[in-house]
Amino acid sequence: MKFLKPFYIQPRFFHAGIGIVVLFAISYFIPLLFNVAQLSILILMVLFILDVLIVFLGKNKIQAKRIVPDKFSNGDKNAVTLQIENRYPFTIHLEIIDEIPEQFQERDFKLKNSIAPRKEKTITYNLRPTERGEYYFGSLNVYAHSVLNIVAKRYTFSDKAIVPTYPSFKQLKKFELLNINQNSLEYGLKKVRRLGHSMEFEQIKDYVLGDDLRTINWKATAKKNQLMVNQFQDEKSQPVYSVIDKGRVMKMPFEGLSLLDYAINSALVISNVVLKKHDKAGMLSFSKKIENVVVAERRSSQMQLILESLYNVKTDFFESDFSRLYANVKRHITQRSLILMYTNFETLDGLERQLAYLQAISKSHLLVVIFFKNTELDALIHDDAKTIQQVYDKVIAEKFDFEKRLIVNELKKHGIHSILTTPENLTIDTINKYLEIKARGLL
Repeated sequence: MKFLKPFYIQPRFFHAGIGIVVLFAISYFIPLLFNVAQLSILILMVLFILDVLIVFLGKNKIQAKRIVPDKFSNGDKNAVTLQIENRYPFTIHLEIIDEIPEQFQERDFKLKNSIAPRKEKTITYNLRPTERGEYYFGSLNVYAHSVLNIVAKRYTFSDKAIVPTYPSFKQLKKFELLNINQNSLEYGLKKVRRLGHSMEFEQIKDYVLGDDLRTINWKATAKKNQLMVNQFQDEKSQPVYSVIDKGRVMKMPFEGLSLLDYAINSALVISNVVLKKHDKAGMLSFSKKIENVVVAERRSSQMQLILESLYNVKTDFFESDFSRLYANVKRHITQRSLILMYTNFETLDGLERQLAYLQAISKSHLLVVIFFKNTELDALIHDDAKTIQQVYDKVIAEKFDFEKRLIVNELKKHGIHSILTTPENLTIDTINKYLEIKARGLL
């Protein structure tokens, strides 16, 4: 962007020049066109000088400012606003070249617009980051030209900015708007049937249509001569940990984001839901070692601690050490907790290498292993195979898809809960599983 010219001559000027040259050439055979060509070049030069005077006379005829949010939400569209003022006494046409962060790899980012005389305009465009970290904005460059569109003057505004990109807090806000409870049917949250009452008694209240008949308090009913029921509330202050595998199995991309970033976004949302349900939320990440540890607590600053820890999850995608994870959990998580483990297994052999450690963790805690469907295989499985190579690819895809289901069955056989989900459904499926566990009193 630093090599942008202070002004440039529009292509139409050169097109007109080429036309005049052609006209001069033709006039060699048709002499009458020679005078037309001379007149054309005179008109072109007059228009050029006029346009230069119109556009370049006066200073600061264009004012512009970029407004960026305090932070970007990873994986979501984030609005960037440009405020531009036209101080020319005529409608000005603009070509805006904003030096957006290099992470987006858009070398030809350009916006076109026009503004009425002595008016202001707000222009908004969206950016979708796909990795966490700091994003650097450079200068804001605005090329202005008149209706003649022969020359354009550049205005440069050193509006540099640094915007950190955090895990998807927009997704977090979206789920905060939902009234999440065990009986909710909205937004994909499934109804969960309660099995028994592993809950704390709260109060006796009047019966209303829909209350569970099994909760009727017959003594209170007899005293008041109307139906009364016992009301219960979920057990509170139960520790829930989001454990994120940041090893090489989480490097696979899906719609621009890695599985690791999907897991991070989901962990942020589920932590908020856990705190809203009056439980304790915590987290840690692991690969070759244990990092980003936030002890499960329920306090006002807990979400900010988790957000900052998730933002700082860094990885080289090494092989994950499940034995180190087990040792850390055994040593530091002494109270029985719900552990939501975000990882990925592609084959049954891959699971069996770590199964002993998963079983050891599940003896002391309620473990839920969350892993991903390979959505790229779905197209191969459902497409018709027309060649030998396509038949071969389809068989291999079906084999891997079948292995995913075998992994679910193998975990279930050893008493370990699991979620096999797609990246886009990860958050909602994790919330459903947490609500199901709460409703069934499994923790």
